[in-house]
Amino acid sequence: MRRVLVVNGPNLNMLGRREPDIYGSETLDEVVGQLTRIGSELGVELEFFQSNHEGSIVDAIQLALGVFAGIVINPGALTHYSYAIRDALAAVDIPFVEIHISNIHARESFRGDSVLAALAVGQISGMGAYGYELALRGLLQRIDAKK
Repeated sequence: MRRVLVVNGPNLNMLGRREPDIYGSETLDEVVGQLTRIGSELGVELEFFQSNHEGSIVDAIQLALGVFAGIVINPGALTHYSYAIRDALAAVDIPFVEIHISNIHARESFRGDSVLAALAVGQISGMGAYGYELALRGLLQRIDAKK
């Protein structure tokens, strides 16, 4: 069975409470539940990881080497400056899709910059929590095309 790691960065544990006009009313648990159902339908095993700490995210990415076929990552604010996460993703060389609930290109100018985007097989932005499903489906399509 294919395995995919889903990583959520800082403040995503606050989904449903944090600025619902921007991030929606779904909680992270609801996002995880929905994605788990979709993963089951698609025949993919998902593992979920959330941390507010950059180093913990780096550790999770490094531990993915040889274990996961792909990564879906919502790095939150770390998107804009975490060269440590970028370097971890480059080191493991696992295909990944970067996901953002809000449209990062339609917000403050600093939010449009992603240090991860150039390494990603794709980026989903502005589709709300539905973006996780799009990211997973797109990632699986890319993984299957390489077989």
